[in-house]
Amino acid sequence: MQLFYNPEINETTTQLLFDKTESRHIVKVLRKTVGDILHITNGNGWLFTAEIALPNINKCAANIISKTQQKPRDFKLHLAVAPTKMNDRYEWFLEKATEIGIESITPIICDHSERKIVKTERFDRILQSAMKQSLNCYLPQLNAPINFKDFIEQDFSGELFIAHCEETNKKSLKQLLNPNTDVTILIGPEGDFSTKEIELALQNKFIPITLGETRLRTETAAIVACHSVTYTNE
Repeated sequence: MQLFYNPEINETTTQLLFDKTESRHIVKVLRKTVGDILHITNGNGWLFTAEIALPNINKCAANIISKTQQKPRDFKLHLAVAPTKMNDRYEWFLEKATEIGIESITPIICDHSERKIVKTERFDRILQSAMKQSLNCYLPQLNAPINFKDFIEQDFSGELFIAHCEETNKKSLKQLLNPNTDVTILIGPEGDFSTKEIELALQNKFIPITLGETRLRTETAAIVACHSVTYTNE
């Protein structure tokens, strides 16, 4: 099954008009014609089945013939991850986290961040592509980049963790996770969180954790954390 994404449709939509890019892909590349079936999601959990009515390469039209809602997970995972020096590493994290399962992502700008300015336009496309590839009907929420101090002082619910490399008393994330519980995890930059940031996180009830015996890159640590939470809830 190939999944298309259109954020404009909802439960009351009866007909869908694809833009020029997707219309050309449907008609010219996939060679779809009248009566062929398409599957579309709006990224909010709905899966729509549509039948092509007009296979126009500039404005392909399809009629919605059925719809189902994908059950959301019993927990929400929020990863706040510092931008990596190389953008492609962060994009890899976004892609793989979406495939594994995640509800929201926030790029956090830290004291040791080598990248202080983050442009998220391409990130949105990465998330959409990964959602479609994995046949997931929920598009992760990508929040605007935010300074660490401003992020940490927000109100949070569920379990709160910070993964850092300092030699302090830490427990394994897998030992602390509880099923069906919302989780927020902080992953620092390649130079790790500063001591000041770690102290601030602890003051705001974040629990220090380790993700294993080896030192991980930022994007690897984020994926390990993502998988650990998902595995705990299987």
